[in-house]
Amino acid sequence: MNIMDFNVKKLAADAGTFLSRAVQFTEEKLGQAEKTELDAHLENLLSKAECTKIWTEKIMKQTEVLLQPNPNARIEEFVYEKLDRKAPSRINNPELLGQYMIDAGTEFGPGTAYGNALIKCGETQKRIGTADRELIQTSALNFLTPLRNFIEGDYKTIAVSWKSVKERKLLQNKRLDLDAAKTRLKKAKAAETRASSEQELRITQSEFDRQAEITRLLLEGISSTHAHHLRCLNDFVEAQMTYYAQCYQYMLDLQKQLGRCFPSNYHCNNNQTSVAPAPSASSNVIGSSALTSASGLVTSPSNLIDLKECSGSRKARVLYDYDAANSSELSLLADEVITVFSVVGMDSDWLMGERGNQKGRVPITYLELLN
Repeated sequence: MNIMDFNVKKLAADAGTFLSRAVQFTEEKLGQAEKTELDAHLENLLSKAECTKIWTEKIMKQTEVLLQPNPNARIEEFVYEKLDRKAPSRINNPELLGQYMIDAGTEFGPGTAYGNALIKCGETQKRIGTADRELIQTSALNFLTPLRNFIEGDYKTIAVSWKSVKERKLLQNKRLDLDAAKTRLKKAKAAETRASSEQELRITQSEFDRQAEITRLLLEGISSTHAHHLRCLNDFVEAQMTYYAQCYQYMLDLQKQLGRCFPSNYHCNNNQTSVAPAPSASSNVIGSSALTSASGLVTSPSNLIDLKECSGSRKARVLYDYDAANSSELSLLADEVITVFSVVGMDSDWLMGERGNQKGRVPITYLELLN
């Protein structure tokens, strides 16, 4: 019975406190009661903590999207992380593309120009895939993990997480209690009532000051958090710099490999209004003296300029299928033989082709000149 009486009294006291705070809060909103303003430094810390949390979450989530665009893969990784298990390794997009290119090149024949070029491109794509995997691992370890630890761990004792919310709520309650005590003191008329109100004011003022100090100490950790995140950001930038430098070097090496088999006469001229399409990263050549290099790709003949300048016609074998882009071009089928000749004023990447009664422009990179 004594316990029940105690519980009833406690509930009644809590209800009275809640009602007092509600009345004070309402009167403040209506402009009928004074409000104790928090210290400007404390207000700034509260704002800084909330701002840090919001932007850290946004940066973290968008970085995850950047590193792993596939939402299903991100969900799977999240589940495995929560289960404290390692996610199964899966092939990434550059590696998959590289494997397709290698398989296609093998099927077409490594000794052919197109097949050899596909294999070289595929190997480069797989190297880019490996670099992409390293970027994800490095960024997750040095950038994402510290941000996530802040949101899910440190911030819970610094800012708006469970403890900070509790501290802020306590601070708000103490502030309401303090202002309610001030209001009661103003309204007190009897000496005894006034003395009691002054005592209550001293107690609530002390509790408010103590709670404000606790909150301030917790929130001051945000400054050190910013310094730590700055170091993590620098690590992320260095990881990206390494990744893009690797990719650039890989593509530069690939371009050099293909360039040795891609005669300068056949490179697209960006200054021309019409550009001949390239069937692959490598190019076959036109000419009666076309020679095959050790890598299996065809080298450039020396009589291409002569062919372009003369008015005679020659026979050429089509190396690849080609669909005409418009009525001025001639569609081609691989291995067919057509007649080709140059026309004054035509772009250097094109010849005029003729098959029976059909005539139209054809890209030289799709042809091999016959004797």
